Amino acid sequence: MKALDYKLLLALDAVMQEQNFERAAQRLHLTQSAISQRIKQLEQQFAEPLIIRSQPLRATELGQKLLAHYRQVRQLELELAGELSPEAPQLPVRVSIAINADSLATWFLPALAPLLEQPPIELNLLVDDESRTLDKVREGQAFGAISLQPQPLAGCCVDELGEMHYLLTASPAFVARHFPQGLNAAALAKAPAVAFDQRDDMHVSFMARHFGLAPGGYPCHTVRSSEAFVAMAEQGLAYCLIPELQIRQQLAQGLLLDLCPDNHLVERLYWHRWVLERGLHKQISSRLIQQGRRALQPR
Repeated sequence: MKALDYKLLLALDAVMQEQNFERAAQRLHLTQSAISQRIKQLEQQFAEPLIIRSQPLRATELGQKLLAHYRQVRQLELELAGELSPEAPQLPVRVSIAINADSLATWFLPALAPLLEQPPIELNLLVDDESRTLDKVREGQAFGAISLQPQPLAGCCVDELGEMHYLLTASPAFVARHFPQGLNAAALAKAPAVAFDQRDDMHVSFMARHFGLAPGGYPCHTVRSSEAFVAMAEQGLAYCLIPELQIRQQLAQGLLLDLCPDNHLVERLYWHRWVLERGLHKQISSRLIQQGRRALQPR
């Protein structure tokens, strides 16, 4: 294979980050024609398209591999520059991590706090369902991801973090209003629930397994925020699956009730990242593995 031209890969990366050829050209101080020509050269080298011209722009499978390689090399270059010239002003190291909302709302930020106090770091968090975060690593958008998948991608390694326990919860007032005869399928079919988004199958699978309720068989809000889940439950607006780690205080104070104490949902989380990690990225992995295992210990 012909050697990679990183000038061309830089153009591909700029187009995908800016989602626009003109803005990519402005970012690299080039003309739009020059950017288009560089992408064309790269596609000619591999004899296949690298960008799907859709809205938003998407990289092809080969494009994703090239982007992942380029971004790994770029991260290593930035860290090496800091080691070779520690006294020189350093550009911020942009660290992209794909993470599920529940980890972000509980143990993740405290785990990284000591590192974030040491500039220059720019944290870019890509929040998605834990069943889909690994796609961000596959596509080259993130160097690491909190995921449910135990198997690593090619060029990546993985460590188990621990268990996230989810409780079906509601406020005492909500229980009195909607479940006066106890928790049963008939009452649940009328009471409002909450899901993270339309693709969130956690709540769906829990309700189907334990109560025989099919998707669409009960009212369900869509709220893309773990903190909003807690707020809606506390205010008696809905019942929902919430990590025990996030509501221990509310449970202890009686503000929220565990509706199914014999049936908790347990999700096992894993930390995936590029094999080529050093410096800051290696420190991030070390902190996440150490603190994640401390917070997500089996019950």
